Amino acid sequence: MKGDEIVEVKIWQVPRSGDKPHGVKVSVVYIRNGKRIIGYDNAEGRGYHRHESGREEAYRFVDIWKMLDDFKKDVKRIRGREWDED
Repeated sequence: MKGDEIVEVKIWQVPRSGDKPHGVKVSVVYIRNGKRIIGYDNAEGRGYHRHESGREEAYRFVDIWKMLDDFKKDVKRIRGREWDED
């Protein structure tokens, strides 16, 4: 990644609830030049959803690994080239 790009992954284990049925709170974001380009989260009362270029849409959560894979695919697509695994 270049110096003007940030990937931030936060995953907290929380008590299962109607708001957090899987017992996790997540925030995964790709930031470029100080602006969120793509992000996935489950903010309070809003369920799982993704953000891309100012738009928000529902996200069908399967598990953390699937969400991280979907996020990585989005970042690769947005960047237009392979994302280094290192």
